Amino acid sequence: MAVSQRVYKQRIRSTQTLKKMFRAMELIAASRIGKARDRALQTVPYTRAITRAVSAVATHTDIAHPLTSEREDTSRVAMLVITSDRGMAGAYSAMVLREAERLREHLQDEGKEIDLYVLGRRGVSFYTFRQRSIVKSWTGDSDSPSLDRANEVADTLLRAFLTDPEQGGVGELHVVYTRFRTMVSQEPQVVRMLPLEVVEGVAEPGTDALPLYDFEPDADEVLDALLPRYIRIRIFSSMMQASASELAARQRAMHTATENAEDLIRNYTRLANQARQAEITQEISEIVSGADSMAAS
Repeated sequence: MAVSQRVYKQRIRSTQTLKKMFRAMELIAASRIGKARDRALQTVPYTRAITRAVSAVATHTDIAHPLTSEREDTSRVAMLVITSDRGMAGAYSAMVLREAERLREHLQDEGKEIDLYVLGRRGVSFYTFRQRSIVKSWTGDSDSPSLDRANEVADTLLRAFLTDPEQGGVGELHVVYTRFRTMVSQEPQVVRMLPLEVVEGVAEPGTDALPLYDFEPDADEVLDALLPRYIRIRIFSSMMQASASELAARQRAMHTATENAEDLIRNYTRLANQARQAEITQEISEIVSGADSMAAS
């Protein structure tokens, strides 16, 4: 049965409404991506500086700190998954969750129990639907995370790592997030953040020699002060990278959706014109048939 012209016009109007919504979301994401990208880049110098400072302490002392020592008293590990609060961002959250599932399977194959921590409603919905237990979740600001929220997340995970195994402490912390590279390239990343593995060297630029350090009041207290700050800035940096990636993915997805809506409108317009021509042809045929019947009678 042929679709009437009226139906196509209704589809055109509804698609035009969707196109306006997609376009608005694309413009909003485009207006915010620059700030999010700058904020993500601004965390890099501080992260690099504090990494060098931690490296200096770790290199020049023999201190066994809880945050740098492998824990063999528990098989429980914490996994932080950073997703988005809203959809309409293409495969952004799906890529992170797929990487998190690979990590979960790998950890389970090693005989480890997983405590799940989730940032973003998409991740919460994903694990809730699959009836996975979530120790703690945070939602509401995935595309514009604050330093206070990052500190809250980091402190929660630090407490879990430093807690005794009998009280639910974990021996490792893994973070799954999306790293922002360019506007068209965002990559899921898996980082084992605790126990701390400092791999960056601290040699002076252009030399192979390590600088000499004196620690006051002593290296142990310096490490106690630096390591929590290091974890907080690493968590904050991961959240900022994820925020920029989310906005870039949303802008790209909404741009594609806008173009697809335009293609649908063109197709519906063509079909509506064809339906209109068919209706006119049918009306003419009915008139001619009626006139022939009247002439014959």
